[in-house]
Amino acid sequence: MESKKRERFEKVASNRVQKVIDFLGLIGNCANKNNYEYTERDVEVMFKEIGRAVKEAKIMYEKELNKTKTGFKFQN
Repeated sequence: MESKKRERFEKVASNRVQKVIDFLGLIGNCANKNNYEYTERDVEVMFKEIGRAVKEAKIMYEKELNKTKTGFKFQN
């Protein structure tokens, strides 16, 4: 049986991941050169920023997963 926290995480995270995927699709729609004008540099800047935001979010999870509950310790 799953915990309430797990159920809440699955529900909230699933919805938010789907929103990110949906918005990426909308960004992809802007690739149509018949409707939009952009440069290679524009594309580089957009995806660099998206990549930065993804890395930042992943780091938050990694930090949380790597937290130690034992407190401070000197390393040898």
